[in-house]
Amino acid sequence: MERAVPVLPGDDIGVAKDFYVDGLGFQVSFEMTDDGKLGLLGLERGAISLTIDCPMPGHGRDACVSLQVENADAYYREWQNRVEIRRPPRNEPWGARTFDVIDPFGNTIFVMGPTT
Repeated sequence: MERAVPVLPGDDIGVAKDFYVDGLGFQVSFEMTDDGKLGLLGLERGAISLTIDCPMPGHGRDACVSLQVENADAYYREWQNRVEIRRPPRNEPWGARTFDVIDPFGNTIFVMGPTT
């Protein structure tokens, strides 16, 4: 199977784990760190995989990743009391239902599913 795995910049693996595991329900697939702060963190949730690179030198910041899901409203309901949601779900004119979450490092998690 071929797939792309987005790598997002971060500053602290512990903070990333709190947000992505406790807040968004991801599981840790791998963790490489000597001090619990700097290194790489692999995350999975179903068919979605992400890697957080702390401190990701030489790359841009404020990245955006789009998560294509079966039901954006279900993710919104699950996450709304656990993390700050940038904006609630809305139907887009181009045919998707979307909402945004900003992680602790300024990266946008753009969730999109079919319109309701």
